[in-house]
Amino acid sequence: MPASLSRQFAKWAYELKYQDLPPEVVDKVKALTLQALASVLIGYQTPAAKQAIRMVKAEETVARGGSTILVDGAKVTKAGAGFANTSLISAGGKLDSYWMLTHPGETIISASLLGAEAEGHSGKDFITAAAAGYEVMERMARGFIPSVMARGFHAGPAFGIFGAVVPAAKLLGLDEEQIHSAIALSTALAAGNLEGPRSGGTMLRENASTRNAILAVLSAKEGVKGGDTTLEGDAGFYHSHTGNNKGKLSYVFTGRKTTSLDRITSDLGREWEMMNTLHRIYSAGAFNLPHIDVTAKLCADNNIKPEDVERVEAVVNWLETQYPSPAFPTPGRSGPIVGSIHYYSAYGIVTRGYPMLGRPGADTDPPEVLEMMKRIQIIPSKTQPHLRPKITIYTKNGKSYTAVATGREFMFDLKEESRRIKGVVPGLPIPAKQFDEIVGACSGLDQLPKADKLIQLTLVK
Repeated sequence: MPASLSRQFAKWAYELKYQDLPPEVVDKVKALTLQALASVLIGYQTPAAKQAIRMVKAEETVARGGSTILVDGAKVTKAGAGFANTSLISAGGKLDSYWMLTHPGETIISASLLGAEAEGHSGKDFITAAAAGYEVMERMARGFIPSVMARGFHAGPAFGIFGAVVPAAKLLGLDEEQIHSAIALSTALAAGNLEGPRSGGTMLRENASTRNAILAVLSAKEGVKGGDTTLEGDAGFYHSHTGNNKGKLSYVFTGRKTTSLDRITSDLGREWEMMNTLHRIYSAGAFNLPHIDVTAKLCADNNIKPEDVERVEAVVNWLETQYPSPAFPTPGRSGPIVGSIHYYSAYGIVTRGYPMLGRPGADTDPPEVLEMMKRIQIIPSKTQPHLRPKITIYTKNGKSYTAVATGREFMFDLKEESRRIKGVVPGLPIPAKQFDEIVGACSGLDQLPKADKLIQLTLVK
């Protein structure tokens, strides 16, 4: 019998070394770290982040040692720092995204930073641990996300705890058996529920997942044992979160409603799923992003002016019109309203982009955008791949122009991330020169003797 999933992941993560990482994986971790730190700096200024910081400082400030709250600088417990720092990333809106409904960096980068700080690890150690976290989380989530959402869970926090537990366990010095236990214990703490936002409230999301991950890691380090088949067993994570442990899926983006749990660890360390992580450079759902840039480029390449446009058709993957799930769609999102796909497509046509510091519903929305979105038709399709809308612009002179997104427009390397993220500088609480230092530190992350320099560079001086 093969080893259980948690044991396979634990063995691989424990043995993983920096020299095992392909250059493109190292580059990707650097780019994702920069994305997360930019989001931290933006998020720090929001009411939600300030609320989280106040709560943690009031309850979990420590007199000696401790982990640092980013930007603020206060020293708190590891779990408190994980909660606060993940809240900062989330509030900033400059997230990464994997298959539309998970944001791995919220938990992974937070956990990697606090683990590296606690034990004085190098930049190479940070990169290695973060890469392990991305790979474990995304392999666990791959194919299962829509089915998890259909059960009323939110896939982001439900899978996010595993993204945090792996780098934290590796950096805090757990051995292979303890890492297995930490993963296994996390199945009892994997949560996230959709009903809060549906009923006028909110929910604890990835911030709680990072906090719970630290509990699982510290418990395992103290000798608490995890079960052997807590992921794939008859009463395990996949049974609870998808309805079965046989790979039967209730919803899929395209194709067959079946997968195999064996696929989760297939070619682990040889094929890197984390390379499919998207950079949500605009503060908008990942499925909206192609409708901004691809539409803008289509207009620019063909010299289409807003006044030339008669109508637009966009064929999109059907799940992109059923956010967060066909089982629990958000009422009113199917039409041309602020924050809809129509809205972002209209921005692409009218302004050739979207404000880097903008959010839907801002008073600065041009009237032309609000008028243009009424001319856009979104056509759901069960065969159109995720993130690859087919966009056709019909002009008033009878011509039409079509572009199809590749799905990889926002899967940046470090060079592209560094170029595009500079657009946030006017909205940061630190000087532009200090942000340039953060960009440089991320670029040279593998040369840093201590990764906690990244933390210090975020602090408001």
